[in-house]
Amino acid sequence: MISVMLADDQALVRAGFRALLDAEPDIRVVGEASDGVQAVSLVRAAHPDVVLMDIRMPGVDGLEATRRIAADPALAATRVVILTTFELDEYVFEALRTGASGFLVKDTEPIDLLRAVRAVAAGDALLSPSVTRRVIGEFAGRSRPSPPLALDQLTDREREVMSLVAEGLSNEEIAARLVISPATAKTHVSRTMIKLGARDRAQLVVYAYEAGLTRPGWLT
Repeated sequence: MISVMLADDQALVRAGFRALLDAEPDIRVVGEASDGVQAVSLVRAAHPDVVLMDIRMPGVDGLEATRRIAADPALAATRVVILTTFELDEYVFEALRTGASGFLVKDTEPIDLLRAVRAVAAGDALLSPSVTRRVIGEFAGRSRPSPPLALDQLTDREREVMSLVAEGLSNEEIAARLVISPATAKTHVSRTMIKLGARDRAQLVVYAYEAGLTRPGWLT
């Protein structure tokens, strides 16, 4: 059973999400929060698998709440998905960098929301939609910290895979691109995440962009 917590300052939005999620046999909503402080408190109490977090809430917003959740070792198993009304929201990249596993626009189709919750709960990240790549591509270039020190520990294949993850490709798509098995692609992704200390695929994308590893000719 996948446990989900909802954080949104609009009661009607929470009610809609709850009705959709609770109707699924493998998903259960375990709490609702109307602001960031309440969200963090409820997450610490319930330890949900997934948090659907509105980015704009009164007081402590979703960005700060995500940062606090991601920074708490006791909540390492909880994944945060940012919800936003705007496709190009400059806070989204910061949310990914501080620990969110992806984001969804609020007008996402119900079937896509359910698919997203299941994917994130399984350890994947919401990186396939083109809007995700546009947001990261737009705002990653504004400030690029030094790449992780372990970057030079990656093999050429792992760097190539990391670049493809940053393009939003799934393990199956990476396998097809490199003519390897999906299991091998998954292994490369997992090893890369371990070496870089990435929380999930979302942070792997952030590292790739921060390090400039998505530029043409990067592997040459």
